[in-house]
Amino acid sequence: MSEATELSTVNKQKIVADMKVVVADAEEILRATAGAAGEKVGELRERIQERLRDAKIRLADAEAALLDKTKAAARATDDFVHDNPWKAVGIAAGIGLLLGVIIGRR
Repeated sequence: MSEATELSTVNKQKIVADMKVVVADAEEILRATAGAAGEKVGELRERIQERLRDAKIRLADAEAALLDKTKAAARATDDFVHDNPWKAVGIAAGIGLLLGVIIGRR
């Protein structure tokens, strides 16, 4: 998996986690205002609940897609390592050497 793909996956995971927090906060606000009276408040609560349901569905879809992409990347990496074991060892050794040089300079 390339570094750009890895960063993209990490960013997507962060977005999914952040969206879960937003949905949970919105649900908490709805529970806190459950006793509020008034027609406008009722209509607003219904609209928010509908949008939250839609957001949860889209969030679940995004999470499933992210999981599928992560699994595909892991499978591709596994296939590469099985098909090219010495290349994989060489790449890992090169990365280790590079990290050692970087750490050694500090």
